[in-house]
Amino acid sequence: MPDGTALMRAVLVGVDFGKGDFAASLEELSLLSRSAGADPIMTITGRRASPDAALFVGSGKANEIADAIFDHQIDIVIFNHALSPAQQRNLERHLKVRVIDRTSLILDIFAQRAKSHEGKVQVELAQLQHLATRLVRGWTHLERQKGGIGLRGPGETQLETDRRLLGERVKALRARLEKLQKQHATQRRARGRNHVFSVSLVGYTNAGKSTLFNTLTKARAYAADQLFATLDTTSRRIYLGEAGNVVISDTVGFIRELPHQLVAAFRATLEETIHADLLLHVVDGASPARMEQIEQVNMVLQEIGADHIPQLLVWNKIDAAGLEPALERDEYDKIRRVFISAQTGSGLDLLREAIAERAQEHAASLEDARLYASDDVNV
Repeated sequence: MPDGTALMRAVLVGVDFGKGDFAASLEELSLLSRSAGADPIMTITGRRASPDAALFVGSGKANEIADAIFDHQIDIVIFNHALSPAQQRNLERHLKVRVIDRTSLILDIFAQRAKSHEGKVQVELAQLQHLATRLVRGWTHLERQKGGIGLRGPGETQLETDRRLLGERVKALRARLEKLQKQHATQRRARGRNHVFSVSLVGYTNAGKSTLFNTLTKARAYAADQLFATLDTTSRRIYLGEAGNVVISDTVGFIRELPHQLVAAFRATLEETIHADLLLHVVDGASPARMEQIEQVNMVLQEIGADHIPQLLVWNKIDAAGLEPALERDEYDKIRRVFISAQTGSGLDLLREAIAERAQEHAASLEDARLYASDDVNV
């Protein structure tokens, strides 16, 4: 949130459609709202079998929200769901204040947090793609009337101009991202030639990835107790004794219902994840929703094509969860999970040991593959 900006008084709205994680999802919306610079004054909930086509929540619940806006002098209403352009328009007309959905809220946080040139390009691209769907649908009533009295020419022309300008900007941003992706690919090829083992930190937002990254690499990446503190990938090299040099990358956190256009736009940043040799899946061990969060992260990894990469579960925040540092192996004696506290440094020696072991296993498998290939050539 920019300094000196007054907090916007917000009402949060959540509808329970019978999914198990409703309470955790609402708690997350509150954190997201605060991260964006809003002050969630109250939360209004309801139960429905399916969304109302016009107002998402139905007219009775919409009137309840309107009363809360009047009583508490509310500036903005934030829905814990994706609203259609028509629903958003109808709600704003009915409530007389700004209405945004979960997608717009996350996009807004990303816009505030992006620091690097690449991050800014990715956020702008995602925002424009989101805006484009609203713009096109928002003007369809003019298209249907094909002009008509008072609507001839300018209305349609304006729409066409807006679409063309948006299209051109999106095209330019995509070209710029492509260029950045090529630069990343060149850097990765150089790393590959040097056989540097690459590790990517992944995990739910606010699981403690940046704190762990800073502790492991002695870096000063921005780390805060808020959602999406990190948007830009940062990489550092660390030395792990016999395992040699390892490159560790910190990446953007994942979240449930992460907007698709964000996953698409951030593909360049997430490339580091796709091409890693090992994923350190950092879990907030003190969160009651940790199992659902692990599931959400794995879903996003699948979406970006990184679900085939070996994972090591890093159970973080053991100090808050009342657990001891430990290293857990599976039935094949492979390290499966490490219990640590990135904040206190407890268990980090075990994590370094686990990364080094995985790096040596990887080097051995590469050597076996090389020998096998040379045997084939000699036959």
